Amino acid sequence: MSIGKLMLVLHAHLPYVRHPEYEHFLEESWLFEAISETYLPLLRAMDNLEADSIPFRLCISISPTLSAMLRDELLQQRYIRHVDTCLELAEKELDRTSSQPEFHTLARMYHDLYSANRHDFEETYGRNVLKGFDYHAKRGRLELITTSATHAFLPMYQSYPEAIASQIHTAVDQHVEVFGKAPKGFWIPECGYYPGLEHHLRDAGIGYFFTAAHAVIFAHEKPHFGVYKPVSCPNGVAVFGRDAASANSVWSSEEGYPGDPNYRDFYRDIGYDLPLDYIGQYIHENEIRIPTGFKYHAISGKQPDKWPYDPVAARETVAAHAENFVYKQRRLMGKLGEVMGSSPVVTSPYDAELFGHWWFEGPMWLESVMRNIHATAGEIELVTPSQVLKDEPPQQTIQPAFSSWGNKGYSEVWLDHTNDWVYRHTHKAIERMIDLVDRYPDESSLRERMLNHAAREVLLCMSSDWPFIMRAGTNVSYAVRRVKEHVHNFTRIYDSLSSGDISTEWLTKIEKRNNIFPSLDYRVFRRLSSEIEQSKVLKMR
Repeated sequence: MSIGKLMLVLHAHLPYVRHPEYEHFLEESWLFEAISETYLPLLRAMDNLEADSIPFRLCISISPTLSAMLRDELLQQRYIRHVDTCLELAEKELDRTSSQPEFHTLARMYHDLYSANRHDFEETYGRNVLKGFDYHAKRGRLELITTSATHAFLPMYQSYPEAIASQIHTAVDQHVEVFGKAPKGFWIPECGYYPGLEHHLRDAGIGYFFTAAHAVIFAHEKPHFGVYKPVSCPNGVAVFGRDAASANSVWSSEEGYPGDPNYRDFYRDIGYDLPLDYIGQYIHENEIRIPTGFKYHAISGKQPDKWPYDPVAARETVAAHAENFVYKQRRLMGKLGEVMGSSPVVTSPYDAELFGHWWFEGPMWLESVMRNIHATAGEIELVTPSQVLKDEPPQQTIQPAFSSWGNKGYSEVWLDHTNDWVYRHTHKAIERMIDLVDRYPDESSLRERMLNHAAREVLLCMSSDWPFIMRAGTNVSYAVRRVKEHVHNFTRIYDSLSSGDISTEWLTKIEKRNNIFPSLDYRVFRRLSSEIEQSKVLKMR
């Protein structure tokens, strides 16, 4: 008999990075690394479970920017080039480490990994790994949902309901285009919720979303069961609150599993360790040292000298940590059941890229968790959000509180002295885009192309990734450049429409560069009726 339900949710997202104007572009490696280290290993874990007839349930949010890149022929070809380079380096490493048994074993591991990656990417999925996720979704194992079009931090745009609607409706349209059906749920970027957002979600046909724990706990109405049962917003959209206990088991730098000394160290890489005359052609141009993906050392605790990574010891640690995670869930569910008088629903969301990229053993751990849950003989039930809402619809209506899952729980990550300058430009672009729809409500031909691309550039400049990077202090110049480029491109179109001076050559160039959302209709930014918005505010109160 089930003592509780566990909902594992992975949010897969990367910012839109595509630069056909360069032969090699450093930031495109973010996608290539995620394919090699996260998406393909996760699909293998699911395939392993299927092969062993182990039932599993998982919810995955795939962002529109990520799905666009994964389907892009240029980036697919560049990934093949990337993985071929990795295989070439693996061959050299097998020779170099031939007299170092502990490192030679690891060189063989990487050779096998990249060989499998190339085969799966090219042969199994025809260069489109989304097919793998769709395969498991169609067999009822995955529930695929979406997030906002360019992963905008929505609370920063709540004064512009047209921008919120454009982000959500564009995302839903993209999901239908990719997977052939509308998403039932929505991952709010960074769990950035503000009261009233649910009206836009409902207008787009969304039935549920996820929040940080304090969005539910600090609601005006005290939730009877905390975050351990779904609740409903006043307009009927369901809410799942994040469980902090299960999250800390993975995320916490102090108590989280990924920090175990036996696991592979993320930062130690031969791209930094080996001489330039050997590694030079495998790092960035101008001898800029970057990670190659070949990492031979374990975390090793706090000692200065790291020991060689031992895959056998890591697998044993994975098994122990998976068993411990399931034990914690059983204990938590047992205690909650006694207090609640019914079985709890534990919602455990994570960034997908944690599994494999940041935490090399993450996909193996996730597979082991699912095997351990299967071994409980139904004591713990793996579920998807739609399954929960079908079996036990929300019994309580609340108004969630403003929140995010960022540092300190609100908006400081996306709004502080490092990035606040962004919003006066993105807000002005939004105002002007709404004005363009007012002025040109039903255009065609060249002017429609210009308006569609203007909308595309506005969506791209709203991405939460750029202020996040500025706040983190990594790749700051690139993040600043991206915001300025998208605002500049939009402004040039805006000025051209006003003056009638249209450069088709320039428009074609930027359409080819930023070719995301090819079916985008600029009217998605149409002005919303103030009466409708006022009605929504009154209902919310």
